[in-house]
Amino acid sequence: MRDILSITSPIYAIILIGYALTRAGLFAKTDMRIFGKFVITLALPALLFRAVAQRPISEIFNPTYLLAYLAGSLLIIACGYQWSRRVGRLSPTASTIRVMGMACPNTAYIGYPILLLTMAPVAGVALALNMVVENLFVLPLLLSMAGGEGGAAGRWRALRNALVRLARNPLVIGLLAGLAVSLLGWTLPEPIVRTVDMLASTCSALALFVVGGTLVGLPLRGIASQVAPVVLGKLFFHPLAVLLTVTVLPLLGLPPIAADLRMAVIVLAAMPMIGIYPTLAQAYRQEEFSAVALLVTTIASFFTLSGLLWLLRALPAG
Repeated sequence: MRDILSITSPIYAIILIGYALTRAGLFAKTDMRIFGKFVITLALPALLFRAVAQRPISEIFNPTYLLAYLAGSLLIIACGYQWSRRVGRLSPTASTIRVMGMACPNTAYIGYPILLLTMAPVAGVALALNMVVENLFVLPLLLSMAGGEGGAAGRWRALRNALVRLARNPLVIGLLAGLAVSLLGWTLPEPIVRTVDMLASTCSALALFVVGGTLVGLPLRGIASQVAPVVLGKLFFHPLAVLLTVTVLPLLGLPPIAADLRMAVIVLAAMPMIGIYPTLAQAYRQEEFSAVALLVTTIASFFTLSGLLWLLRALPAG
């Protein structure tokens, strides 16, 4: 267990440093938006481009991984939505915001740094595969569902807007550019490779710092107890759903996933929710709930991720 804590502790130490320095006033919370914009616009797209462009397309395109992660995410979306509607008696929009917190992990800011320390050879590939599912399928679906109270027209309008934003997303552009280089078999000039590497190397620590700074000032009053289903859904049931689909799909005839990638997809599903969760929820007047859920889930994930990594290491491979 000490080995696991030596991996997870630095990740959360950087988050804590970001929180402490922002709370102390050395950085303003608005600075986190600037840092975050740098990560999203330059550093992370460069990281995705590098991860994909330097590998053959056969290694990147892993249909079992993609389908398992997508199916596991859809399973938690379906179950979480029905629970929120029937047990929680929430509106369709509020229910969708809940399941968005359960099904959208912080793959880039927290997940990738953890994989880099635990499963470095597959970290880039797993990041790219998850980005494909999250950006092309899960987020457009959830944003479409969130606009559903306006009827069919509202759902289609929300889906159209999501697809337009998707086409302009630097992460998607970096991913597609890397896929193009991989497909064409190009060897990039050394100056370009070094430039991309320098940008990509800034991603992990700065992204974690931004997570910590973003948590400053989030409210806990009144609704902390209400976020428990979302916390459990994200940290326990989402990775369990992915574990189920990863196990079942090879039994249905699909090629099995390599042991390290199987571990990676489960670990990524167990991350706290995406850092822009409160921003996405703000358009539906759910920002206070989502901010509390983000704070509680991020804190709790230190313990759940440490336990999960210990368990995965203790289990026999294969």
